[in-house]
Amino acid sequence: MILSIIKVGGNVIDFPEKLEEFLYLFSKFPGKKILVHGGGVMASKFGESMGVMPEMVDGRRITDKDTLDIVTMVYAGLINKQIVAKLQSLKQNALGMTGADGNLIRSVKRPVKTIDYGFVGDIQEINIELVQTLLENNLVPVICAITHDQKGQLLNTNADSIASELATSLSKKYKVNLYFCFNKSGVLIDEKNEQSIVPLINEDIYTELKKENVIHSGMIPKLDNAFAALHKGVNHVWIGKAENLLLAAKGKLSGTTIEKHRYDLY
Repeated sequence: MILSIIKVGGNVIDFPEKLEEFLYLFSKFPGKKILVHGGGVMASKFGESMGVMPEMVDGRRITDKDTLDIVTMVYAGLINKQIVAKLQSLKQNALGMTGADGNLIRSVKRPVKTIDYGFVGDIQEINIELVQTLLENNLVPVICAITHDQKGQLLNTNADSIASELATSLSKKYKVNLYFCFNKSGVLIDEKNEQSIVPLINEDIYTELKKENVIHSGMIPKLDNAFAALHKGVNHVWIGKAENLLLAAKGKLSGTTIEKHRYDLY
């Protein structure tokens, strides 16, 4: 059985019309599916309005206690429940969750090395039995970017990492396809030119594009997670514009497909 794990980012969530369009497409997406969402753009705006300025390193948020409170309120509260309500209106029996709910995702606080990321979680374990039960009962999990350490501490956790770890863990039970939806047409040679899509990336190409600074910032963890997922059993990874999600599901040429090795190109 095919399971699709679809991640949508803050640059879609932050705009009501884009989010409405995306959720409609998601509701039409065939088969078993899970939605993973971030919301960093909205969290940053809420934080700024409260005098808490966002601090980012290589596309990842530094999370002090005040920032953790804000992202928990925004991700697990406002965004998650808005998405669930909209999906219910589209006849999708969605269930909004954090990693703490049902012990869904257990993480550990990231150790301090060269950078102290604060209350950021590195995923240790996915409760795949819980996810399987939800899917078998025709529920659509909607999972936000908050996990826990099973000791009472919530942790801000990269939504791309959550999607990737869910995909790899569930690949033991399903044939898993992973989709990263955001506000660009795919990986771009020129980020200002939506037509400059790189249709397929393997690890060699990825290395070169990073050296040339074509791929940088938030795209780096996104692609790192994509390759990690492929190496751990995920069937297919795609990244592209949220509005092209159904085209991608039908195998139409849209966005960027991620492959492991050069020989996959031929």
